[in-house]
Order: sequence, then C-alpha cells, then structure tokens
Amino acid sequence: MRTDMLIGGEWTTGGGPAFTSLNPATGEVLAELREATETDVDAAVRAAQRAFVSPEWGGLLPAARAGLLLRVADLLEEHAQDVAALETRDQGQPLGVSAGFSVPNAVEHLRYYAGWVTKITGITAPLSVPDVDYRTRREPLGVCGLITPWNFPLMILVWKLAPALACGNTVVVKPAEQTSLSTLRLAELIEEAGVPAGVVNVVTGGPETGRALVRHPLVKKISFTGSTAVGREIGAECGRSLKKVSLELGGKAPSIIAADADIDASLQGNLLGGLLNSGQVCAAYTRFYVDARRHDEFAEKLAGAAGTLRLGDGLDPETHLGPLVSAEQVEQAARYVAIGEEEGAELLTGGSRPDGALAAGFFFEPTVFAGVRQDMRIAREEIFGPVLTVLPYEDPEELAVLANDTDYGLAAAIWSRDIGTANRLARQVKAGTVWINMMQGLDAAAAWGGMKSSGLGREMGWEAIEAYTEVKSVWTSLV
Repeated sequence: MRTDMLIGGEWTTGGGPAFTSLNPATGEVLAELREATETDVDAAVRAAQRAFVSPEWGGLLPAARAGLLLRVADLLEEHAQDVAALETRDQGQPLGVSAGFSVPNAVEHLRYYAGWVTKITGITAPLSVPDVDYRTRREPLGVCGLITPWNFPLMILVWKLAPALACGNTVVVKPAEQTSLSTLRLAELIEEAGVPAGVVNVVTGGPETGRALVRHPLVKKISFTGSTAVGREIGAECGRSLKKVSLELGGKAPSIIAADADIDASLQGNLLGGLLNSGQVCAAYTRFYVDARRHDEFAEKLAGAAGTLRLGDGLDPETHLGPLVSAEQVEQAARYVAIGEEEGAELLTGGSRPDGALAAGFFFEPTVFAGVRQDMRIAREEIFGPVLTVLPYEDPEELAVLANDTDYGLAAAIWSRDIGTANRLARQVKAGTVWINMMQGLDAAAAWGGMKSSGLGREMGWEAIEAYTEVKSVWTSLV
C-alpha cells in the first residue's frame, strides 16, 4: 500500500516525523506514514499553482477534462474490491458499507461531475445602460485545500475533489491522519488516469499540517469536514485571509416518531440510521423523540434490535458493526455512557467494550438509553459512537421546538403516516436535510450541508459547482 505523499507528480516521504495508522479491528499497526512539514505543504501548494496555470490543465478543453474524470471513475470501479478492503482495514467500516456504499458513491460523484464539466455556464442579462452587451463567466478559483475526516475517508474526499476538478481547480488534499490510505490509493489511480502532475497533491499529517494548508497565501479555498470546534478555527482563519470556505461539521440529528407512526415499520430505519458505521456519522439519528405513551415500547424494541447486532472485523461478512476508529473514540463513548447514567438515564443495552476475541480492537457495544431528558448531555452533545437516546414527549406541538433545541442543524428524520404532519414538521425543523419515513439517503445531485453550528455552504449538486467557482462580469461596448 502507498504511504508516501504526492507532491507535484512525485511521491516523497516528506520531512516530518513518522506516525502510524492502526487497524481498528485489531489495534495493530497497519502502516507508517510521515507528517508533512510546512515546507512540504508549501511545495504541494506551489505545485498545484503551477499546474493551475499550465496548458496541460488550465488550457485543457472541457470535454478532455470530463474524460479524465470519467477515466478516474472507471479505474476506481475497476479496483473497487481492493479499495473497499483497504478502507475497511484502515477505518473499520464493514465491507457492506465500504464496498456497498462508500466506493460506489465515490464513483457516482466522479461521473456526475464529469457531466457538469461541459455545462458550467454564465448568463447574459439586459442592463439599463445603452449600447452595452453584458455576460458573466464562471471561472475556477485556483488552488483548493481539501481537508477530509476519518469516518468516510474516500467518499467524502470525492465529494470535494470531483466538483473541484470539474470546475478546473487544482487541489492539495490533507486526509485525516487516522485514515490516509484510501486517499493515497485514489491518488495513484488519478495518476494512472493521466491527470497532469500537480493537479492533485496529497500531504499527510495531523493538525499542524492542516493549519499550514489553511494559512498558505496561495490557497484560494478550504473545504473541511470534521468537528465544529476545528471548523470554527478554520472559518476564522479563512475570514482573516478572505479565503472562500465550506464547512461540513458536527450533528445531533433528531428522529421524530410521530404518534401515528408505525413503530415496527420505522424501527429498522431508525436502527440503521443511528448505528451506520458504528454511529460514526455526522447525520446519525441519535435523538429519538417518541410519544410518551409509546416511549417504552419503542425504546425496548430499539434496544432489543441493537442487542442482536454482531460486532466484528469489518472484513468478516457476518459483521454488522465494526470497531470505532481509535481508542480515543472508545474512551469518548464510554465517558458519555457514564455521564448518561450519572444524569439518570436508563441504560437498556450495551454501554461497554466487549471482551474475549474483540478486546484488542476498538469495539464498543451498541448502546440505548431510555427516559432521556432534553437537558442531559447525552441528548445535547455529539458522541460520534453507537450511543442512542430515546426521549418521550407529551405535546406534539412541541416537537419542532424540541428538535431545534440544539446548536446543530445538519439533518433530521420524521416518521409519520400523515404526509401533512410530516411535511409541516419538515418545514419547521432547522436542518440542512430532512428525511421523511426513511434512513439517510445521499445522491450526487442532492445538496448536502448544515445549518447553525453544523456548517457553512453546501456540497453535491449544482451547489458544489458554485462553491468551486467565482463569477466574473464582462461588459462590452457596442459603439
């Protein structure tokens, strides 16, 4: 597996100290990588800037650029099995997620944005100025810094990379230090596809590497997915330097089970919506609002279903839930379980690490709390692990207020047999995405992003084209 950095078409070890990537299913060292220094980041950014103005990329016709993206998509699809297995070993997600969702979604995004390359247009508009022709052009920004998270490393990278390249930008990618390997493998495939040197650069490392990329004066845009705390720092830095910025941050998604909902029918969607990738999903359903008269029934059925899920190595086809990504995430989940019990919530299932054969890995049992109050920390703070909370409500008129009583606004779910009720709540809930009677769904054509502390800007769809371009006005005298 590739562990070097890609800078200007050359694979290099970089000048910083070594760090390890662990297999979260076993705790064993999977690979050793190098921390990019400020000098390495500068070299990558300058390589991207040279590529941006080069005839090999900057002068490439749109149809040719689209062809390169399609070639990358074909190669990723051709190597999908190996890339998915690498993602599972490095991140922990079961093969059903990596091979069935993450890699296919990345391929879909590459093909979708390849289709946009030849359709990025400006407008003409009538002005109240005589003898003038007016039009606009959408032009690429330049060098874009893409900082990606550890929960879906490959997929979320492509959400950023595909539109950035479709618009004609060049990029420097900084993957999460816990999960860099699928990014480096994709960089190999990008080279094989014939994308010119310097168009895509990858630097590895932790927070200091990311700071160097954010602060570099030649970087015109930062796209970041990660925690709200880090997003605030990046947003402030980009504000000072007047860089464009997109931030997809944390979440604490409510799932509203209306009084008329079919609990049995909604159970599977809520279980999967809360525990996909072991709960390491920004849009995971983690706050379940259930009519007080049916709270116990729902909580017990949810806990019973969660207790049947099989923990194991993601490479095992029998595994339902893989490990958390690191020991730190296990400790965080355990800490919040202790907090929930101290606050008086009722622990129905889970709440600890498994023993025996799984003890060496970063596993945590799927956990369900019942009788949770709105003011409890487990109902308000992002845990990013397999910890679900069930909250009873008395008055349906308070549902939107309860769902919105959070700093976050990334996503929400609503379950109701009454389409009017469901859509009224969808209007009232402050979230970037609302799913009605379904678990999370994603598509390259559907805008994605958060409100409030869940971020700024949108990815996917036409909105991503807007995010990676700027508009130029062109005036022409006709006399």
